[in-house]
Amino acid sequence: MAAKKGGKKAAKKGGAKKGGAKKSAAKKGGAKKAAKKKGGAKRVPNPAFMRPMQPDPALSAVVGANPMPRTEITKKLWGYIKRNGLQDQKERRMINADDKLKPVFGGKGKVSMFEMTKLVNKHIK
Repeated sequence: MAAKKGGKKAAKKGGAKKGGAKKSAAKKGGAKKAAKKKGGAKRVPNPAFMRPMQPDPALSAVVGANPMPRTEITKKLWGYIKRNGLQDQKERRMINADDKLKPVFGGKGKVSMFEMTKLVNKHIK
């Protein structure tokens, strides 16, 4: 009887291995399909991001008064933050506002970088 029990366990283990091999083969096939989709057509940028927007006087003191796309406004704003060392040293997500940025940030002295984009959008027409 001991031999039969050992045989059943071996059969169960063997069956589990076969099932595992089938699953991994199925996963590999799915990975190939996903890779084919990524290699297809190139992504087209959304034209709304490239439309020139006019910054209001508070924001134009930081980024300039000329109309420019949202992406360019964000680049110039980050350039200003880096140049003046306004990113908090301990909490890198936080931006410390100086005199020019306080009106843009709604009078707040410290704003997270995620909240910053929301506040900046209020100053763009």
